[in-house]
Amino acid sequence: MSDIVTLRRVLRDSHTIAVVGLSAEWHRPSYFAAKYMQQHGYRIVPVNPKYPEILGEKSYPDLKSIPFPVDLVDVFRKPQDCVPIAQDAVAIGARVLWLQIGVINEEAKQIAEDAGLTVIVDRCVKIEYARLFGGLNWMGVNTGIISARRPL
Repeated sequence: MSDIVTLRRVLRDSHTIAVVGLSAEWHRPSYFAAKYMQQHGYRIVPVNPKYPEILGEKSYPDLKSIPFPVDLVDVFRKPQDCVPIAQDAVAIGARVLWLQIGVINEEAKQIAEDAGLTVIVDRCVKIEYARLFGGLNWMGVNTGIISARRPL
């Protein structure tokens, strides 16, 4: 379920994102993506037993410990760790299971889909948000700094 209409609906309708495997280290992809989404109005709920707090939010040891509703479960874990995460996403009533780039687990996908969750696999929340809602930059491409032309 990674067509543009589905991605746009998921990102438009989800407001609270539990990020499983969110690191407190600024250079990790999970931190970068979660911080970006937080800066764009999403409530980020860290799920990582190693840290008491990440990005100014209380961190929970697992999904079932979160005491409020979660719209989307974003997974930054190894594919082999995804089945219990999918089961917990179903148990807490999440509407979406999002497996990040490189995180592909068919059994977890099937568990979530069978329970009625929308499942996004092998995509990045940050990249898709930027692509669909106008946050991708040219990063120097239209500034003249980067060019395919040889200098004169």
